[in-house]
Amino acid sequence: METRLAPSSPGLPPWLNIGMRVALAVFGAYGFGVLAGAAFVRGLPFASPRDAVAFSLMLGFLLDACAVVWVFAAATVLRAALGLFLPALFLGAWLHFSG
Repeated sequence: METRLAPSSPGLPPWLNIGMRVALAVFGAYGFGVLAGAAFVRGLPFASPRDAVAFSLMLGFLLDACAVVWVFAAATVLRAALGLFLPALFLGAWLHFSG
């Protein structure tokens, strides 16, 4: 039985598809990781601020790596972008309005 892969982003040339995913992985995943780290610093209760920052940086790097995997695993470039920017928008709004 022969299996066929669906086109990842119909209408886009392969070089543009890969280029957009690389740009999303480099810049979008980094921004998401930084926002997540800042949200963890503000949201997690730690006795020492140094512990909160260290733990949040580690979680931010972990989420950064997961976001890079997500960008290349998503079916389309649009889905990859929405999967990064919607959670980043939520985190940014929470950081802004939480005081």
